[in-house]
Amino acid sequence: MTNARKVLVVSAHPDDETIGAGGTILRHVALGDTVSWCVVTKGYTPKWSEEMLEAASRQVDEVASLYGFASVHRLGLPTVRLNTVPHMELCDKLKNVVDIVKPLVLYIPPASDLNQDHRLVHEAALVAARPLPGCSVQRILSYEISTTSRYGFGVFVPTVYVDISEYLEKKMGIMAVYNTELKEWPHPRSIEGLSVIAKERGLAVGVDAAECFDLVREII
Repeated sequence: MTNARKVLVVSAHPDDETIGAGGTILRHVALGDTVSWCVVTKGYTPKWSEEMLEAASRQVDEVASLYGFASVHRLGLPTVRLNTVPHMELCDKLKNVVDIVKPLVLYIPPASDLNQDHRLVHEAALVAARPLPGCSVQRILSYEISTTSRYGFGVFVPTVYVDISEYLEKKMGIMAVYNTELKEWPHPRSIEGLSVIAKERGLAVGVDAAECFDLVREII
């Protein structure tokens, strides 16, 4: 497809990508775009058992298969302890992925977020995709992680909405793979809660369901 684009989705944790951009990812794939995924952190013992870590790794494999990602890059940094990793190390690891994938479009976690890992990955991704000569990235969008973006550090202000009406059901099916992360309704990290949020975002722009983004940078 002549209009196909290279897309890179960066998530601090497995499931961020689906909560924030799952329908949009499916839309990119349906349009023939080449989509890659970078997962920055993973769990570790003794905080999590070996059994739970193995289950989490299998979830990533299954989710990657369901989306049809062209490549998956696991950085393996410690989840909820990303603040212990030197900033330059995180930036360099993300830049290496950007250099390998050479995306035109980059999706990253939000800057205004209660979760520290999300904020740190946002900042490092901007460093990794600095608009220097030779950088492939022309469009950067930060996605809403509805369970943490609505509280605390600033306010997430959407400027771009993507109609995911025809992809909502499949997005929820992929989210169900993360059974170790799901909560019961009315928790926002429940299947029902995420569906309600997608419909609420759709209502804001006159469609059945949507995901929203903050346009960080675009070069035309």
